[in-house]
Amino acid sequence: MQEFYNETFLNAQKQLDHVAQLMNLDTGIHERLRYPRKALIVSVPIRLDNGQTRVYSGYRVQHDQSLGPTKGGIRFHHEVNLGEVAALAMWMTWKCALLNLPYGGAKGGVCCFPEEMSVAEMERLARRYTTEILSMIGPEKDIPAPDMYTNEQTMAWIMDTYSNFIGYAVPGVVTGKPVAVGGSLGRREATGRGVAHTVKMALEKLKLGTDVPTAAVQGFGNVGSITAKYLDLQGVKVVAVSDVQGGIYNPNGLDIPRLLSYVADRGTVIGFDELDSMENKDLLELDVDILVPAALANVITEHNAEKIKAKIVAEGANGPVTPEADEILQKKGVFIIPGILANAGGVVVSYFEWVQDIQHLFWSEDQVNEKLGYLMGRAFEEVYNISQAKKVDNRTAAMMLGVGRVASAKMLRGLYP
Repeated sequence: MQEFYNETFLNAQKQLDHVAQLMNLDTGIHERLRYPRKALIVSVPIRLDNGQTRVYSGYRVQHDQSLGPTKGGIRFHHEVNLGEVAALAMWMTWKCALLNLPYGGAKGGVCCFPEEMSVAEMERLARRYTTEILSMIGPEKDIPAPDMYTNEQTMAWIMDTYSNFIGYAVPGVVTGKPVAVGGSLGRREATGRGVAHTVKMALEKLKLGTDVPTAAVQGFGNVGSITAKYLDLQGVKVVAVSDVQGGIYNPNGLDIPRLLSYVADRGTVIGFDELDSMENKDLLELDVDILVPAALANVITEHNAEKIKAKIVAEGANGPVTPEADEILQKKGVFIIPGILANAGGVVVSYFEWVQDIQHLFWSEDQVNEKLGYLMGRAFEEVYNISQAKKVDNRTAAMMLGVGRVASAKMLRGLYP
């Protein structure tokens, strides 16, 4: 299926192929898992504020439905394409299975420049995109969530559009909504909180021998900023962060609460405390204990992996480490917390939100965070124990768990007809 092929999708397939060989996975099951079950490409025409009409390309991919309806975010970004969306859907399948959630993986997106669009144009884009993918989504079929350059407001527009077509309010069609229309307390911070939680557990396992571990966070959006917030609260010294405009560095540690306020006002980390800026590639190579790549895929490659000095790499983003770089880091003894575990907090609390919407019974934020901590902790321990018992790296252990659970479901359900 050449339609899906790009670097990100091929990397996702390579990870699956590697684990399938180690597990001696049934060849028929392996072949089915290498490709999405369903993919939709749509045109998304909208009227711009200047009166002109522009057509954007939109995508929705469902990778697997063996364990339940599919689940996955929607991103608005100029690099969105079918291959990337397919890869992200595949990783989402392993992530949901690893956390024992009753979902398969999905992903969607629109190729656009959201930073150049007005709020009104973004609303028209979200509503028209929803209309075009209407046949694929629903609380029993496929439940979208926020991703890059989409947020609670975007999900509210999608929910409203879908509900208008159905004829009544359907809050369970999306997660990551505002609390006022069926969202869950704790959802906004869930992904970053989960990343920080897995880092905390890794530090307990590794015992680095330092009283105050240091960290650098690439990407200061929702995931990166919340991760920095909770790392700081856990006693980790965050010395560098970055966004699309560049990064800042202070070897004595950044004042994270003040930085969060600054970014809320200015929209960038640049200029904070008049610190000198640094490039994103330089941040990745800082001499820190913990590195959190929380921006885009494929930022750590065979070209810079040897320069990575961190002892722990926690993947806040999906696929930030290529397979070639992965091998280099493993040989260097870097403890990698793979994205299907590290950044799973978002889908965990999305699952909680979906359950609450279906039951029409909502939980307190403390209840949500307690359940999140339990599921993330259980998954981390399972991955760590398998890595130790089978003498494999964490990514392989996590994939073995996730792929194994999906493969078992596929074997039991059989091949129709």
